[in-house]
Amino acid sequence: MKGPADWFTGDVYIDPVAQGHGGSPLNVAHVHFTPGARTAWHSHSIGQTIHVTEGAGRVQSRGGPIVTIHAGDTVFTPGREWHWHGAAPDHFMTHLAVSEGDAEWGDHMTNNEYQGDAGG
Repeated sequence: MKGPADWFTGDVYIDPVAQGHGGSPLNVAHVHFTPGARTAWHSHSIGQTIHVTEGAGRVQSRGGPIVTIHAGDTVFTPGREWHWHGAAPDHFMTHLAVSEGDAEWGDHMTNNEYQGDAGG
């Protein structure tokens, strides 16, 4: 399914894989980003692990540097830490997202933030 515009800039597609059972706050999905597509700033109440399965992308925690990620890389973001992730400007990127807890969505990133021109 296509990712909602409230959560993403650009074209992003989500393929659900699994959800927790018995009240477990777990959600697993393959997320496919077209070049330059990315999430809005967001956080997860418990945390999120992403594992890049193909392509190249970027990830950033608020106040930190933009980090380039490639197929085979795994990134963990602790609970309540604001962050974003998405494809590099000239690459597709797919990652397996393992999200724990509720997501809180914030503002979309500006193009300057995405390019790193605003200091993150």
